[in-house]
Amino acid sequence: MENEKVRSSRIRKGHSKLANQIRITYMILLLPSIVFMAYAFYTLYMINERYDEMLGSVVAASEFSLDFKEDFDYETYLLIVGNVKLEDSKIPGYLSDARKVVDSLEVYTDDADNRKRLESAAKYLDNLEVYIQRIEDNMNYEDRYDNNITIWENDVQIVTSLLQETINEYVYYENRQLQTAQMETKKFYFDIVKISVGIVVVIFLFVMIISFFGPLLITRPIEEQVKREQKQLRKAEFELLQAQINPHFLYNTLDAIVWSAEAGNQKQVVSMVGSLSDFFRSSLNKGKEIVTIREDLQHVRSYLEIQQIRYQDILTYEIDVPEEIYEYTIPKITIQPVVENALYHGIKNKRGGGRIVVTGGDLGDSIQITVKDDGIGMTGERLEQIRESLKSDKPGENTIYGLYNINERIKLSFGDEYGVAIDAAAGVGTIVNIRLPKILTEIVKK
Repeated sequence: MENEKVRSSRIRKGHSKLANQIRITYMILLLPSIVFMAYAFYTLYMINERYDEMLGSVVAASEFSLDFKEDFDYETYLLIVGNVKLEDSKIPGYLSDARKVVDSLEVYTDDADNRKRLESAAKYLDNLEVYIQRIEDNMNYEDRYDNNITIWENDVQIVTSLLQETINEYVYYENRQLQTAQMETKKFYFDIVKISVGIVVVIFLFVMIISFFGPLLITRPIEEQVKREQKQLRKAEFELLQAQINPHFLYNTLDAIVWSAEAGNQKQVVSMVGSLSDFFRSSLNKGKEIVTIREDLQHVRSYLEIQQIRYQDILTYEIDVPEEIYEYTIPKITIQPVVENALYHGIKNKRGGGRIVVTGGDLGDSIQITVKDDGIGMTGERLEQIRESLKSDKPGENTIYGLYNINERIKLSFGDEYGVAIDAAAGVGTIVNIRLPKILTEIVKK
């Protein structure tokens, strides 16, 4: 009896020792992952801060009037010919507004050449103030019309041209820096993918070794732990796939912004930069994975505003979702990938373009969001392949990864009774229905 107690005690100690070794091994395995995640989040934060500064610089520069030269030259001429007095003219306002823009740009840029351009712009504004004062002095003390015309032609018009050209050069080179940041971001994401794959391989090998050599008494807890880790790993893979979608969209949008800036279309630049800023603000959303339908629709709206500028000849859209369902919850970035599929796989491949309509409604026991397009649609065979892939545990060759990712995220978050359904017809279009539980935001917070 005593020997059995000793034996039982030794077995428990052996199991305890093995369990402790496994815990230590887990800690050793997780430590590099934690360090990597901390580095990745810090780097993402710094990239976002730098990008926000560059966007702020471009937006601030776009506030400089495109018609500054023409307006200033014309108002100066009116002053010379006596149609207006200096205190009644718009000249002080033009100079004040231009100086505010130049002063605000100094806060954003860290490029040495662009700082020199801003210094030149400030000197040009100083010169214009001097020229206006000379013209005013000539008119007060002696009517020197010819002298004032000479100042207007040889000084004012030349300096306003130089000022306008300097600001345009500033915007151009700031956009060049945006391109550089784009390349750096692309490289960083590729590095994250490589390291993530390495971490997944190490975790997989570790789990295989433990499950093969572990004693039977701890097999079940290990299997339960592995299942939990695999579920978290699947979530991490979906989030990684979601993160990989944004850079490609960012690169294309930045290219479009640069082209618009080079073409002198500053109003379009301002619109695209504003929509892009809203898009990524919604994407980050303070790290929340579950958001309101209102927030996800705003993300979709920002995306479509940008794409409509890029594809204005082929794309129209409508978002008609009742406000009664705005406060219900949805996994972050759920609707936008479906809209993206509708654009790239439906509308772009259709001659003459098409229309994307986003609707929604309360089904009583659930919420449904519908994305419909009148693109090229698909054959019945292809539709059946996609439906089968949505039921599969792993994506296959015929999988549309965006839809698969959304469907799995919804099921992991809310259960198998919710997810994505698709219907389509060749030459008619495609309809994707997203079914969600009726969970209000306040319930999620509690």
